[in-house]
Amino acid sequence: MEVLVKTGQFLLSISILVILHEFGHFMFAKIFKTRVEKFYLFFNPWFSLFKVKKGETEYGMGWLPLGGYVKISGMIDESMDKEQMKKPPQPHEFRSKKSWQRLLIMLGGVLVNFVTALVIYSGILYVWGEQYLPNKNVEHGIMVDSLAYDIGLRSGDKVVSLDGQEIDNFYSIVPDIVLEGVKTIQIERSGEQVEIPVPETLIPELLKTTGFIDVRIPFFIGGFAKDSPAKEAGFEFNDKLIAINNKTVNFFDEFKDTLSHYKNSEVLITALRGEDTVSYSVLVPETGLIGVAPVGSLKELFVLEKIDYSFMASIPAGIDKGIETFESYLKQLKLIFSPKTEAYKSLGGFITIGKIFPGTWDWQAFWNLTAFLSIILAIMNVLPIPALDGGHVMFLLYEMVTGRKPSDKFLEYAQIAGMVILLALLLYANGNDIFKLFNK
Repeated sequence: MEVLVKTGQFLLSISILVILHEFGHFMFAKIFKTRVEKFYLFFNPWFSLFKVKKGETEYGMGWLPLGGYVKISGMIDESMDKEQMKKPPQPHEFRSKKSWQRLLIMLGGVLVNFVTALVIYSGILYVWGEQYLPNKNVEHGIMVDSLAYDIGLRSGDKVVSLDGQEIDNFYSIVPDIVLEGVKTIQIERSGEQVEIPVPETLIPELLKTTGFIDVRIPFFIGGFAKDSPAKEAGFEFNDKLIAINNKTVNFFDEFKDTLSHYKNSEVLITALRGEDTVSYSVLVPETGLIGVAPVGSLKELFVLEKIDYSFMASIPAGIDKGIETFESYLKQLKLIFSPKTEAYKSLGGFITIGKIFPGTWDWQAFWNLTAFLSIILAIMNVLPIPALDGGHVMFLLYEMVTGRKPSDKFLEYAQIAGMVILLALLLYANGNDIFKLFNK
């Protein structure tokens, strides 16, 4: 069921964004009286799921969910309609329009996607406000994985600043380390200030892990696995686990580390249940896990900061959030093109994108992710690769600067080359997804 919910959200989000993107091209084409022959959601090689002709445009839905398209008369695009290009230019065709008009038609999809993101972010802030975990409220410090431990961080450390800049939002720490080129992490350990240098080799390793650091939490039971030894022993939801064999464990990471030393052994685990103390004997299997998960909701464990926005205040705040997301994704894109970060190895396709949606339908998360994907779609489409909007824009800018228009034959070859590049990227990204599935 979870897979179906994730898939449904992904397809709905992509459908909305593709329609709006293609509408951007369609709108500017109509403004400049350019004929649009087709307007399709998804691609339709060989056949369409449905189609209807209204006026001069055929509207339809394809079966291949890799995007969508508008077919504009007199333009060399993915349809590769060479016969039409052999005929003399007509006033209603793309190639007959002024260069600045053609430029706006090509940028229309990107502009609409960017504006869509700003509108969605403004709506989210107005309806739900903005909630985050202030770094100052992480009272028990952090818990670390082996990678964080290797660079000198320890569970219980309190991260104070990055390169001397104080941190407001706890969950901005890792993105800032990755994207801002942080050199040092300032922490508080046992009341003393310690500076941890960030090695250059950290980023490639950090991009491979999902742990690194997280908030350190007391261990309240928030869920049980199937056939949980702890549940069979008698533990209940919201029990707070406090000791193993009478040795005090205050935090989730301490509990995990201590329990790992008792594989295939029976241990006495103590918990607080309300005002009572209970203890049960539990047989720890070879995995070192007893089938319990901690309470996962931040609002149950920490005091979160909530900012509410009026309708008028949400608009500039949404614009700021959109611009901030835009800048952040550009930095992520820069990492992919930097060989030393090895970020290209974590490039993902449809499975990766689908996984970022929650397993239960959450409209706030859905619209947040849709706004983010809208910005990604805008940026990716404006890359100067033939067959993308950015490729057409690149040739148009060349024409506007030099006064010379590339030949139709050159544009045909460029379109084919661009489609080959895009297909290779598509195969690589989705191949990465499949490789990860079989190498978990």
